[in-house]
Amino acid sequence: METKEFEFKGFAMNGFVALFIEIAFVAVGVVGFTLVDVYPIMPLFSVIALVLAVIFPIGFRKLEPNEAMVMIFFGKYKGTFTKTGFHWVNPFMTSKKVSLRARNLNPDNIKVNDKTGNPIMIGQILVWKLKDTYKAMFEIDSQTMAGGSAGNAATVSVSNRMKAFESFIQVQSDAALREVAGMYAYDENEAEAGELTLRSGGKEINDVLLDKLNERLAMSGLEVLEARINYLAYSPEIAAVMLRRQQAAAIISAREKIVEGAVSMVRMALDKLKAEGVVELDEERKAAMVSNLMVVLCADESAQPVVNTGSLY
Repeated sequence: METKEFEFKGFAMNGFVALFIEIAFVAVGVVGFTLVDVYPIMPLFSVIALVLAVIFPIGFRKLEPNEAMVMIFFGKYKGTFTKTGFHWVNPFMTSKKVSLRARNLNPDNIKVNDKTGNPIMIGQILVWKLKDTYKAMFEIDSQTMAGGSAGNAATVSVSNRMKAFESFIQVQSDAALREVAGMYAYDENEAEAGELTLRSGGKEINDVLLDKLNERLAMSGLEVLEARINYLAYSPEIAAVMLRRQQAAAIISAREKIVEGAVSMVRMALDKLKAEGVVELDEERKAAMVSNLMVVLCADESAQPVVNTGSLY
């Protein structure tokens, strides 16, 4: 991701040293008025000191780990300040604090159409963080969004600013998820043999989703670290029909296994009878035996024995 962010190169003083300077300004301002009889010019210095004492505290800044401040001097971007601790900078410098910590986003499930047009419900969970403070602050209108309806961007809190970023990611993530869901079928029943599906894709689908998300967010300075599909189901209006279809497919698959096993057992029985010379069966008797064994082996219920007291013919 190309970055437009650069480090703040302006003057920054240790905040505790600046605090002693602030105390000195206040002391000079107060003491100066008491020395007016000795030094008539002292009130002028006192006024200047008190004015500086009022302006000076505006420059105090405090940063915790994984926080940053975007520094602006009369509308011009001067860099991003990332040094943690207590500092003092030019009081005429405007700073906008943001968090660089990773955050979770769990948007509501949305209804989309898969590759075959079936409506499905799909959801995702994201882990994201701020990558480029310049783009995040100036390439998208995050400041107006964070300021709310009043549009007061000057007093926006870090929390509101991060919520504005989150809102931008949520809209883009919904669009990316719809795009990815439309590229694949829901499951193997709708897909061609060997084709990747939403249900079976797993990591591959998540990787595609991650790429689509970061492609859309490149302009905003925001980066998704991890994206996973955490909910996948047919839409309620077709869920019952699809459930019956899955049940039918499962029954057919089970019947195929049963028939395959029954044919194998019948073949084994005929071969063993012939090999050991237990009984000689003509083609008609073999057909009757095969029919009876297939009925017994493939029936849903237990077979009821029938005792034949007469001839087979």
